[in-house]
Amino acid sequence: MFPLGTVLFPHTPLLLRIFEPRYLTMLGRLLDDEEPQFGVVLIARGREAGGGEEREGIATMARIVKVDPSGTDALHVIAVGGERVVVDRWLDDDPYPQADASPLPRLTWDEALAPLRAEAERTVRRVLTRAAEFRDLQWDADTELSDDPVESAWQLAAIAPLGEFDRYTLLRSTTMGGLLRGILDLTLDVEPVVTAPPIDIEDAFGGEPGDPRDD
Repeated sequence: MFPLGTVLFPHTPLLLRIFEPRYLTMLGRLLDDEEPQFGVVLIARGREAGGGEEREGIATMARIVKVDPSGTDALHVIAVGGERVVVDRWLDDDPYPQADASPLPRLTWDEALAPLRAEAERTVRRVLTRAAEFRDLQWDADTELSDDPVESAWQLAAIAPLGEFDRYTLLRSTTMGGLLRGILDLTLDVEPVVTAPPIDIEDAFGGEPGDPRDD
């Protein structure tokens, strides 16, 4: 298991720079497998490096696609999100985090959801376009999605401009309708924040000392 400060969704890419000795050990052992993969779980409290973090209970399996060396003390890893799992029991970190986990049911598609999916995509792309005027974003508004409706729904969750705990809420979805409705509602909730111009600190606090606005 690899605790991170970000959520990994199914069918979405993950780029990692691995440098901690415990995770280099984990990676070395995984690469002996025919289909190497590891679980990515969101850190609820704590930091990525050093250990001792508190972890959420639902993870996404990450299938390793490519490993590139970066100097002598780090590796770059490209992986893709697979199925979701629920942690049944955390094991000792010996030397890296490990857990017993069970797969969660895969979400299924119903053509009756097509209008909701279209509305969610329009909203996400519109908010991304507006937000890009004021801040740097991980994903562009024109990011291409899969033609497969299930894969594209998870990818839409990934590109929505949400915080990590909102993203974790989406990861816990039990139905495709719930996932799409969650994407739509959470994106609309965050729209006023991510599309607001940056606050000028001087203006917010009435200018610099001695400014006429202080009188």
